[in-house]
Amino acid sequence: MTIINGESDARLAVRAARAGAAVVRELYGGRLARYEKSAGDFATEADLAAERAVVDVLRAARPADAVTGEESGRTGAAGAPRRWLVDPLCGTLNYAVRTMLAGVNVALRVGAEVTAAATADPFGGEVFWTDGERTWIRGDGVEEEAAPSAGSALVDVNLDPPFPNAPAFRAVHLLADPGFTARFRPRVVSTTLAVAWVAAGRRAAYVTDGDLRDSVHFAAGIALCRAAGCTVTGLYGEPVHTGAGGLIAAADAQTHAALLELVRNRAEARP
Repeated sequence: MTIINGESDARLAVRAARAGAAVVRELYGGRLARYEKSAGDFATEADLAAERAVVDVLRAARPADAVTGEESGRTGAAGAPRRWLVDPLCGTLNYAVRTMLAGVNVALRVGAEVTAAATADPFGGEVFWTDGERTWIRGDGVEEEAAPSAGSALVDVNLDPPFPNAPAFRAVHLLADPGFTARFRPRVVSTTLAVAWVAAGRRAAYVTDGDLRDSVHFAAGIALCRAAGCTVTGLYGEPVHTGAGGLIAAADAQTHAALLELVRNRAEARP
């Protein structure tokens, strides 16, 4: 565990995520300017302001570290061994229409590994965080260790593009598979806060397509799940972060195996 000036990287991640969450709460419900990014995607003033708050905390505490922000891009030395990955408001589409499903993600990559991360729920008042070894949930003045569980049978599936594994894999086809509906109940909350819920035992699993290398959206949630003892791989069982292989993060090995089989079956059954 790295401690600089009396504060560990994990505690710094928590503090930075909470700073961003405070901004997200403060601006919620107001008329916010939108900034178009790509087809169907945009940022709001809240995204930009929350990212500034997060980065200000990180810069003050770790001025030599590099940062990748969803809105501001990459800053700092390109080859810096320490890089913070910041998603200031995951769930912008929800937030913009006054739906309280959003998260603030902060993760530190040292070399090839994420060694500290935090996901803050601005409206639930919780922070899910890890020092790379264990995962904790802080809320209402109480901190408890995360305990993954597949008991809910709830599986969050990300339906947002892009879909680099199509046509072999499309999340919507997974939801229509009789084997999926026989065992699981789908959820689509459209924020990576749901990945933290897998670590916390509130979801059985999370499935998404996409290239997740250095992803500001997923780095924190993946780190939380790994440290909590979840089974985490790409869509076809390969190591995550090794390419455009997507993600299956499951509470236990049995749930992961069931989803992996469904994904493989869908790929084999494609036209």
